[in-house]
Amino acid sequence: MDWSKTIYNIIVVVVLLIVFIHFTIGLLLIVLLNGNIQWIPFVITAGIVILINCILFTFRFFTSKKRNLIVASISVLALSIALIQPIQYYLKNRIPTVGADVDVYQYIPFSTVDSVVKLEKQATVQLTESLPIIDGATAFYPLYAAVAEALYPEKEYNPYDSEVMVNKTPTAYQNLIDGRVDLIFVLAPSEQQKNRAKIQGVELKLTPIGKEAFVFFVHAKNKVEGLSLQQIKDIYSGEVTNWSQVGGGSDAIRAFQRPQDSGSQTALQNLMDDTPIMDAPTENVAQGMGSIIEEVANYRNYKNAIGYTFRYYSNEMVQNKEIKLLEIDGVAPTKEMIRSNTYPITNEFYIVTTQNSNPKSQEIIDWMLSDEGQRLLENVGYVPIRELD
Repeated sequence: MDWSKTIYNIIVVVVLLIVFIHFTIGLLLIVLLNGNIQWIPFVITAGIVILINCILFTFRFFTSKKRNLIVASISVLALSIALIQPIQYYLKNRIPTVGADVDVYQYIPFSTVDSVVKLEKQATVQLTESLPIIDGATAFYPLYAAVAEALYPEKEYNPYDSEVMVNKTPTAYQNLIDGRVDLIFVLAPSEQQKNRAKIQGVELKLTPIGKEAFVFFVHAKNKVEGLSLQQIKDIYSGEVTNWSQVGGGSDAIRAFQRPQDSGSQTALQNLMDDTPIMDAPTENVAQGMGSIIEEVANYRNYKNAIGYTFRYYSNEMVQNKEIKLLEIDGVAPTKEMIRSNTYPITNEFYIVTTQNSNPKSQEIIDWMLSDEGQRLLENVGYVPIRELD
């Protein structure tokens, strides 16, 4: 036995192992830092395949076509299996999400983009100093950006750090409760948000200023054109699980939900009342470099999916032609049906303040309820809380 060659081969294997470990760890760190966790199995598998092939080559295993074919086949099979998850991830991400984020910068007050609705003449109320800080839901940003342009002095209003911000419903409520903002444009608070306010000794004052339709939508090619309120409840409680049960094709229903404390999730909870809501579809997402958490999956426009939002956000801000809004109890979610309270899921939306709010916040509320403010609200695309002359 040639001990020198054996020792040499062992040293080569040890070196290969060290290189493999460092190289694989480096690749895994790059993958994690880029948030591409779906590639982890492939990176590890590819590293092991390369390592094994190098070891077999070192020990002169590849001495026949049969051995070469066996190793090549096993290597290709292993890599193919490891590629399944990245391919599935790629294909899933080719399916568009619906109602994700919109470009809020197009609605900044006094910007050159000119998407903000303007009054025909100067507003009767003008605030010049000690401006109340406004926050709110993304869906209402076009409205309160227009209000700010009508009532506030002209200057730059960064949507994330100024007197006029947009931080989505959960953050807006928390900012109000914590005293970081003075008034927010939102839907009604969830029970959790009410409890947080109560614990902190904060009284939430809700002033209704307009009405909006809570809408359900499906893929544009879904045969279903409408559902009843009971069918909606049956779907989101898990009683109805296939579109064929409500007049559609034979496809399992993917009933997506929104994160807790979002305005639309609270609206669903109010709609369901005492009917338990089934667990939402979830997906693994990386948070930092270590833990994996379960998070509610963003609505992805599968042909068998159903989701929900609000009419203005869907029709005016997202404008996605790949979805269609469903009639509910035979009524379409149009402004006319909202105005007449005919559409069965019509929600009021509010300016919410607290006892700690800037006193000038009341001037904004009073103006919003005036003919001038209600007319601006309607011109933006919402339905006023009261009839206009």
